[in-house]
Amino acid sequence: MPTILVTGGAGFIGSSFVRQVLAQQTLALPGIEPQSEFRLVVLDSLTYAGNLDNLQTIAKDPRFLFEKIDITDRRAVRDCFERHRPSAVLNFAAESYVDRSIDDASAFIQTNITGTFELLEAARLQAPHSSPEEQSRFRFLHVSTDEVYGSLGATGLFTEQTPYAPNSPYAASKAAADHLVRAYFHTYGLPTLVTNCSNNYGPFQFPEKLIPLMILNALEGKDLPIYGDGSNVRDWIFVEDHCDGISRALTQGVPGEKYNFGGRSERSNLQVVDALCEVLEGEVPAAQNPHLRERGISRYQDLKVFVKDRPGHDWRYAIDDSKARRDLDWTSGHDFSSGLLATVRWYLSNISWCRRIQEGSYQGQRLGLISSDPSKPEAVAEGAGK
Repeated sequence: MPTILVTGGAGFIGSSFVRQVLAQQTLALPGIEPQSEFRLVVLDSLTYAGNLDNLQTIAKDPRFLFEKIDITDRRAVRDCFERHRPSAVLNFAAESYVDRSIDDASAFIQTNITGTFELLEAARLQAPHSSPEEQSRFRFLHVSTDEVYGSLGATGLFTEQTPYAPNSPYAASKAAADHLVRAYFHTYGLPTLVTNCSNNYGPFQFPEKLIPLMILNALEGKDLPIYGDGSNVRDWIFVEDHCDGISRALTQGVPGEKYNFGGRSERSNLQVVDALCEVLEGEVPAAQNPHLRERGISRYQDLKVFVKDRPGHDWRYAIDDSKARRDLDWTSGHDFSSGLLATVRWYLSNISWCRRIQEGSYQGQRLGLISSDPSKPEAVAEGAGK
């Protein structure tokens, strides 16, 4: 039975991939006919951003198995490989919030670099115990970010050939992991792939990120704080479109290659917040929101405030995804307007999920200030949507 290990599968993008694959009747893997019997083994250490609620709808699926494992734990990872003999590994596991990496980069170094190394080593050590046919079909797919490329000016796009120039501890840790994955292909012949994506958004995203935080703040009549003048630009991709691209890279991608996935939806942070306010006005009119009435505010737009920018804030990211569209026959199925509407409606219908998250380790406080007064938390979101 083919088995896929999905690390970080209880997080935002990983859980979306797991739900998407299990909604299918068959699993396609390189070199074999689509299989109706397969298994997805999700590994997650369930840190603040990992949540089993994200997997609740598929928890009883016989093709699904969850194991609480930290990918930096060498013994646990290698034992998992020995027990499951995976046909593929998809590495979603990552510390991913830039502001947290500014506060303390140590967890990013451990998870994003050491964790990726341990997975690569376990996969490399499995190969001698596999048949030549199994070795040729095996894939190790590493999910990365456009932030490894650095910052763009007013024009231009990131391609797969863009030199790496990370500007935050988070981006640097992901860049290092990408280089390790590339090295294991060229040195050991491990069939690896790397995907780099633009900002993801959609259901189940942890509410420290821009879109969910702004939705929840607006509903509660709280300020909508925006870094600097709000001009920082990101490209936005709906999470389900990204996961479809990952599936295609897994089954059709060429080992040793990398593929960029973007939504072709560049927006400044200010434009994103303005669009959210417009959608919310149509779904939950401000005039009917008691929290806004208490503040004497009649429009969601009036909740916007501009605050001190984040240190080292990259100005613009934009993805050239033509290679993925050409070689993988992939396309993004959602434009920003339809994806944003679907996202807002999901959060409105899943307030209980949001409340459980907010009762945990994150209550919307600002992170990522090199010097700050912890007695005065300030809820601020940045543009990194992954």
